[in-house]
Amino acid sequence: MDPYIFGAFALAYLGLLVWVLKKQRFWTLMSVIAAVALALVYDNGILAVGILIGEGALLEGLSLARFWLHALVTPTLILFSLGAMRQAGIGWAQKGWAALLFWAAAIAAVVIEFVTVLSDLKLEKDESYGVLSYSSAEEASGPPAMILIVLAALLVAGLFLAWKAGSWWMLAGTIAMTIGSMFNPDIPSEAATNLFELILIASLAVTKVKLEHKETGSEASGSHVLE
Repeated sequence: MDPYIFGAFALAYLGLLVWVLKKQRFWTLMSVIAAVALALVYDNGILAVGILIGEGALLEGLSLARFWLHALVTPTLILFSLGAMRQAGIGWAQKGWAALLFWAAAIAAVVIEFVTVLSDLKLEKDESYGVLSYSSAEEASGPPAMILIVLAALLVAGLFLAWKAGSWWMLAGTIAMTIGSMFNPDIPSEAATNLFELILIASLAVTKVKLEHKETGSEASGSHVLE
């Protein structure tokens, strides 16, 4: 059953990617959500079709790319957080020190993921609930540090967007992802828990589209008044 669930997730992320690009008003830091969605299309897609590719070097190489994409692309959500606050007009987010802080956090998250995961990553075949893949031979002991940094940045931005801009989507998605990652439900599936990740990315996509649409609408109203 899990291959079908991962396949459905891949299609959902593809739909979000197309929607975000179609609604794109201008390129900002929030545009990194497109790269994140594309990486998740790949990630879930490989898990969905791994059983069709079969055991071997090809699937192992494709699986290794999943880990690299996760390490390089996921931390860009820290920059998304900064971009969303800037788009909403949050004062301190416009400052140079804020840009320095968020860029430093994003770079640090990549470095931490490389040191803790990629530097000594060993893959081994994994078969569970109909999914064939290659995963880390070492079992994770708690949430990865990189993910905690990303969630912290999203939470800070989500709080400010809800407080200052009245936009609750980002905060709701981040809380759902945080709570979802704490639970390990006893169900015959490893894919179902990824639903919380989809909820998060969907909430960020909605945040981007609404903030950009709001600004464009404000500019149009201003132009009308000037006329």
